[in-house]
Amino acid sequence: MPPTGNISAGHSRQNGRRLLALGFCALALAATSCATAEKKPSVQITGNLLIDGPNAIANGPARDKVLWQYRTALAYMRRGDFAQSKTILDDALLRIGSVFGNDDSAKKSRGYFRKEAKKTFIGEPYERSMAYIYRGMLYWRNGEPDNARACFRSAQLADSDTEEKVYSGDWVLADYLDGLASAKLGGDGSDALKRAQASAKGITLPPYNTRANVLVFIEFGPGPGKTATGEYAEELRITTAPSPVKSVQLTFDTFTIPAAPTDDVGFQATTRGGRVMDHILGRKAVFKSATDVAGNVALIGGLGTALVSHDRTTQEVGLGIALAGVISKVVSAATMPDADIRAWDNLPQYLTFMNLQLSPGRHTLTATFLSTSGSPIPNLTKQISFDVAAGKDKVLFISDQSSTPLNL
Repeated sequence: MPPTGNISAGHSRQNGRRLLALGFCALALAATSCATAEKKPSVQITGNLLIDGPNAIANGPARDKVLWQYRTALAYMRRGDFAQSKTILDDALLRIGSVFGNDDSAKKSRGYFRKEAKKTFIGEPYERSMAYIYRGMLYWRNGEPDNARACFRSAQLADSDTEEKVYSGDWVLADYLDGLASAKLGGDGSDALKRAQASAKGITLPPYNTRANVLVFIEFGPGPGKTATGEYAEELRITTAPSPVKSVQLTFDTFTIPAAPTDDVGFQATTRGGRVMDHILGRKAVFKSATDVAGNVALIGGLGTALVSHDRTTQEVGLGIALAGVISKVVSAATMPDADIRAWDNLPQYLTFMNLQLSPGRHTLTATFLSTSGSPIPNLTKQISFDVAAGKDKVLFISDQSSTPLNL
């Protein structure tokens, strides 16, 4: 009869080989399941956002609907189709509320085993804030400053840490317009004005004039974009290209007023409460790396122990460690830490605002976009004639990306 130790060693080697084969199969299965492409509704991209946007909203993946609503609503605003923009933004903001409430895909995306890009898109804080700011503009245009104020407050809330209270929203325009709306409604907007001035950099905000009846919202420059970096593409980084436009000059009839940016959307995208962020979503990569390394150590060490030992108990312990290593490797392979780089990619870089009092009647406005040197940028000048009615605010929206001379 052969020695018991040799039988145990032989069985151990056989079990080890089986276990190793099982481990490789498990890893292959996990990798295959991770790489399996999700079936997506087919959406043809033409490059025309006013065609692609409505098509994607109606026929694209549900998780991308808000993303396309953001893009499309802004495209309609720049075209002057405010009714379409309002309808689309209303639905997007309603969806944002449902995601923060009890959205199943949002819950799943917080786990380690679901790609960030598979969650329902609502955007980073700066994107949600911009949705509320645009909706506030539209409310004011429709003669509803109270609802506009609610949107501007929501914009600040979207940029705030409501749980830990570590930072608060620091959008200049949102606070300034919050206070202006309060003042025009007969309330006290002084606290909001103080907050806005505290966040403003290098500019002095004008005091509120409740008799001012022309509000001009202005945007310009290319907005932020998103990229993924890191070993597992787990680090979401936000970058903004230099803007050729640095300021705007407004000429009303015979007088001219310079307008410097009040808010830098790129700054808002890369900071929280003014503190610069390095990147987002790094913790998933740490988890993946740790489980992968732990799996290697356990698998190699466990099998090594089982194969060289002649003691049955030691062999079983070694095989148990190896099995734990296989599980850890499967966990690591199944972890999908990819950062979500879907972006509201037609946002501007800069926002500014002008509020002044004009007499009722016909007026002409010329908006001249200026470079860093202060020179007018060719082909960007916008000009429009508009009417001011007694007792009503006139709201103008100017974008360097307008497809028409000026949108009203």
